[in-house]
Amino acid sequence: MFSIVPRDQKFFDLFEEIAELLSRGAQAFVDLLGDYGHREQHLLVIRQFEHDADAVAHRTYERLDRTFITPFEREDIHSLMRRMDDVIDGIDAASKRLILYEIATPRDWLLQQADILRRATRCVQQAMPGLRTVRRPDRIRSHLMELHDLENQGDDIHHAAVAELYAGAGDPIEVMKWKEIYDLTERAIDRCEDIADVLERLLLKSA
Repeated sequence: MFSIVPRDQKFFDLFEEIAELLSRGAQAFVDLLGDYGHREQHLLVIRQFEHDADAVAHRTYERLDRTFITPFEREDIHSLMRRMDDVIDGIDAASKRLILYEIATPRDWLLQQADILRRATRCVQQAMPGLRTVRRPDRIRSHLMELHDLENQGDDIHHAAVAELYAGAGDPIEVMKWKEIYDLTERAIDRCEDIADVLERLLLKSA
């Protein structure tokens, strides 16, 4: 139905703003692992991205409270923003654990996880502008398929990493530390697939 009250287009700017922060945060995580001698400096960069993402989420929720007509249903906007915020929270949490637990050297499995996460967040960033023309789903669907594929790859890496961790029968404290770091990183990858699920729901509702 046609409405003489325009939908607030600012939400699209907010979606794209936080999606860029996810992508930059994941790249900063990769940079931290690749330049581990300067991990404290890289953590500060990640922490700033996390704070900025929180601010974008807060602005979005405030706008929801005062906007009469939104481009999508309110619960979908809230769900999309919450899941994007969860991704950067996961990156921040995994990065902090590396320093808090005094991890001497990042393991190869974590490097692989971080690369999957970097690719997934980049895919989210590329998909987000398609929401402006959601009635043309081809602009989003290829990114959704890629996100599902990346999540499957992330699962395989996580399973292999944990299996190797337990098979090694090393120091149980070290095992616990690494299990938590692997899990936090995997959870961030999972949230990227959750974003894909929300986007798919938006496509279906707009069809």
